[in-house]
Amino acid sequence: MGEGELSERSSMNAEQLRLNETEDRSKHWRRWGPYLSERAWGTVREDYSPDGAAWDFFPHDHARSRAYRWNEDGLAGICDRHQRICFAVALWNGKDPILKERLFGLTGSEGNHGEDVKELYYYLDSTPTHSYMKMLYKYPQSEFPYERLIRENQARSKSEGEFELIDAGVFEGDRYFDVIVEYAKADDEDILIRITVANRGPESAPINVLPTVWFRNRWTWSGVEPNCELFAVDASTIAIECEEYGKRLLHIGGGAELLFTENETNNARLFGSPNRTHYVKDAFHEYVVRGNADSVNPEKRGTKAAANFALEVPARSEMSIQLRLTDKQFAGKAEKPRSGRRSDTPPPIGEDPFEDFEKIFATSIREADEFYDKLAGQELSADAKNVQRQAFAGVLWSKQFYHYVVQEWLDGDPAMPAPSSEREHGRNHDWPTLYNADVISMPDKWEYPWYAAWDLAFHCIPLAMVDPDFAKDQLILMLREWYMHPNGQIPAYEWALGDVNPPVHAWAALRVYQIEKKHRGAGDRKFLARVFQKLLLNFTWWVNRKDAEGNNVFEGGFLGLDNIGVFDRSRPLPTGGKLAQADGTSWMAMYCLNMLAIALELAAEDDTYEDVASKFFEHFIYIADAMNNLGSDGVSLWDDEDGFYYDVLHTHGVGSRPLRVRSMVGLIPLFAVGTIEPEVLDKLPDFKKRLYWFIENRPDLIGNVSCMRTPGMGERRLLAVAYRERLERVLRVMLDETEFLSEHGVRALSKFHKKNPYILQVNGDTHRVDYEPGESTSGLFGGNSNWRGPVWFPVNYLLIESLQKFHHYYGDDLKVECPTGSGQWMNLWDASQELSRRLSHIFLRNRDGTRPVFGGSDKMQHDPHFRDHVLFYEYFHGDDGCGVGASHQTGWTGLVAKLLQQSGE
Repeated sequence: MGEGELSERSSMNAEQLRLNETEDRSKHWRRWGPYLSERAWGTVREDYSPDGAAWDFFPHDHARSRAYRWNEDGLAGICDRHQRICFAVALWNGKDPILKERLFGLTGSEGNHGEDVKELYYYLDSTPTHSYMKMLYKYPQSEFPYERLIRENQARSKSEGEFELIDAGVFEGDRYFDVIVEYAKADDEDILIRITVANRGPESAPINVLPTVWFRNRWTWSGVEPNCELFAVDASTIAIECEEYGKRLLHIGGGAELLFTENETNNARLFGSPNRTHYVKDAFHEYVVRGNADSVNPEKRGTKAAANFALEVPARSEMSIQLRLTDKQFAGKAEKPRSGRRSDTPPPIGEDPFEDFEKIFATSIREADEFYDKLAGQELSADAKNVQRQAFAGVLWSKQFYHYVVQEWLDGDPAMPAPSSEREHGRNHDWPTLYNADVISMPDKWEYPWYAAWDLAFHCIPLAMVDPDFAKDQLILMLREWYMHPNGQIPAYEWALGDVNPPVHAWAALRVYQIEKKHRGAGDRKFLARVFQKLLLNFTWWVNRKDAEGNNVFEGGFLGLDNIGVFDRSRPLPTGGKLAQADGTSWMAMYCLNMLAIALELAAEDDTYEDVASKFFEHFIYIADAMNNLGSDGVSLWDDEDGFYYDVLHTHGVGSRPLRVRSMVGLIPLFAVGTIEPEVLDKLPDFKKRLYWFIENRPDLIGNVSCMRTPGMGERRLLAVAYRERLERVLRVMLDETEFLSEHGVRALSKFHKKNPYILQVNGDTHRVDYEPGESTSGLFGGNSNWRGPVWFPVNYLLIESLQKFHHYYGDDLKVECPTGSGQWMNLWDASQELSRRLSHIFLRNRDGTRPVFGGSDKMQHDPHFRDHVLFYEYFHGDDGCGVGASHQTGWTGLVAKLLQQSGE
C-alpha cells in the first residue's frame, strides 16, 4: 500500500473502511443484509397457473403453510446474499388468528386501488455494508383486522380513498407495540440482533416474540433431501450447518423455548394430499396460536427453528431480546461435536456471546452516525438530516435477493406436477435466457418485490452517494448476458419482461460515474466503458423496434407512465394506426445525448470513441429535427398554438391529429439537453471537425435544434430538442400554478384539465383524461398507479437537472417568471432550486410542525411515536402533497436525499 493510499485510508471513517474492504474482497461485509423480501406470495415467480393469475395461485392464506420455490419473505429479516440462510421475527399478540410471520396486504383485485400493504412499518437506519440496521414495526394489541381490511376496501369505489390499518382504530389509546429490530455486525460473519418490544399502551400486555431462522427450500423441487440442518446445541443455542457456508451458531439470550420444524409445504391443509414430512412450515403457528404441541419436532432438529419468548410487557415500558448469529466460538458456549460429525470449530474469541453486546451496538450506532454526519454536512437542520437518513435507510433496506430462472420456471421441476402447456406461449416465454439470482434494489419489497429497470436507474443515484460500487454493480447487472435479451432489450419487470421502460440506463450510468468522480477524485472509466458497450446493443434494439419506419419518431408503449394517455399505450390502439409519442421520441433524444456524453468522456483517453460520438451527435440531430419539424402530413409533435409538445395519432384514411393532453409527455422533451465544453472539442480534433462539417453542411437539420452555432456561457455549445423560444413557452406552462406547478413539485398532468377534461370520441366510445391529483379513479393499467395529476419524484428530478443544464448554457441571459404571473423573475438555476425546495418540503416539517406527506392524519402528524418516522411513497397528491400509492417506494423517492445534499432545504 502506497503512502498516498495510507493517508487516504487514515482519513476514512469506519464505514468507509468497511466499504473498501468489501470492494477489495478482504472482507465480505455485504454477504449478510436485508435481502429477505417483504412478500414472496402473489408473485409471478411462484405462479404456475395456466392463466397467469399470480395473486390467486399463491395467496396470503397459503404463505404460512406453503414452501416458496424461488424467494423467501419475513418480517424485519435478513439473509445471506444467496439466501441460503434466513432470519426474521414472528409475533403473536394472543388474539390474532394467525402467527404474524410476514406483512399483510390486499391483492390487486381486493384493493379499490390495486394491491396495497396494510401494515405500518418503517426503515429507520442502515449503513451501506449493513453494519448497523434498524427497522420499526407497529403491532396492534387488539386482533389484527384482516377480514375488515379486505371487506372495507372491496366495498369502496375507485373514487374513494383506501381504508388503511390506521383507519381501523387499532392504534387508538396507544394500545399497540412498537417492535424495533436492530442488527449490528461485530465482524462480517458475526451479527448481533436486538429486538425491543415497547408497549405504548396504558396496561400490561402479552406478546410472543419468535426470532426465527430457516433454510430456503432448495431440495423439495428435485425430490432430494436437504444438505443443511438446524439443531439445538443446548437450551439457548441453535447450530446452523450448511454445506456451502459451513457451521454457524445462533445464540439466544434469556429464557426461550426452542422450536423446530421443516420448511416444507403443509399439503394436507392446502390440498388435502399427504405431507412430505410430519413437521411442516406452519408448525409454529399451530404450536403458538392453536396450542398443538405435536406440530414441532421433539428431537429439536429441522430446517426451520425459532426461539419462543412469551413476554408480558408492562404498561408504557419496553423489554429487549438479544441474539447473536455468528461463525465465532465462545468458551462458555463451546459446542460438543455431534456423533458422526467432524469437529472443525475455531478457537473461542470470548467467554460469553453477550458480554460485549451493548458495547458493540453502541459502537455500531456511533460509526453509523459518523458516516452520515460527514455525508449530510453542517448546513442541514436536524429534521432534514433525519429525513435524508431515513431515505438512505429505505433505499438500503430495499435490497432483495431476487431469484427467477425463466426456462426452469416454464419447464417446471422434476419432483413437482408438470405445468400447463399453455405456459409455453404465456407470460415471459420469449425470455428463456433470463437467469436471475442476485441481490437487487427493489422499488418496494412488498408492493413491487421485483426489479423494474427504469426504477432501478433512479435508485442508483442515492445509492451512489453512499456506496458507488454497489450502484455500479446494479447497472452492470441489468446488462449482463443472463439479464439482457439476446436482441439487446433490457428486462422490464417480471409481470412482463418484454414491456418497454424509458431508456434511462445510460443517464444513470453517467450520473453514477460523475457522483463517484466528484466524491473520490477519479471516475471509474472501466465501468463506463463496460456499460457503454452493452448499451450500444440496447440502443440498436430501440432504433430497430420502436422506429420501424426509420423517421426518427418513436413509439414505445406506456413507457412507465401507466395511465397518462387517452388510451392504454401498452395495447393496440382502438383507432388502428399508430401513435407518435412525444415522450418516446424525447427519451431517445436524451438517450443519444447521454451516449454522446459517455463517448466524449471515454474519447479523452481513447480516440477510437470519437467515431461513435459523432454517430450519436448526428442521430440526436435527426431526432430533434423530427420532434420540431412538420411531418409529411403537416402535423408536428410541437403545437405552436398551445406552445406545447403532444403525442400525434396517425390513423389510416383519417389523417393525423395531436392529442392535446397537457401532461408530462409534453415536458419530457426538456430532458433532452446537454452542453459540450470548448476544451472537450479542442482535445478531440476529429470529432470537432465532423461536428463543424455537419453544422455547415446540414443547415436544414440544425435549424430545428437549439443553436449549435452560437456559443453560450464560457463558449459552451448547446444540444437540446427545445430551442430557446420553445423552451420559454413550455416553461411558462410548466411553472404556472394553475397548470403544472404545485406547492409540492410539478404535476404529471396539468390542473387545466380539472375544468377542461380532454375527451376523444372513437368508434362510438368516449375516451377522456381528467385531472386526478390523488389515486386513479379508473382501472387503466391495473389502477394502482396514477399519472393524471400527482407529483412523481423521478421526472421532477430530471426536470431539475434539465433546468440546471440549460442554465449552464444560458446563465443569467435567460430568466423566467416563477411562478408564472407572480412577477418574480429568476434564472433557470434558481428555478431548479425552487422546484427542489418544493419537493423536499413534502417530507420536512412546516412552520406548524406538520409534514405534507402525512396529509390529514392527526396521529402521524402529532404523535411523538409517529411524527418523525417518514414514509417515502410512490407518488404524491398534486394539490396537498400527501403520500399516495406504494408506501415504501424509497427507491426513486429516495432521490430526496440527493436533493437535500445538493440544494439544501
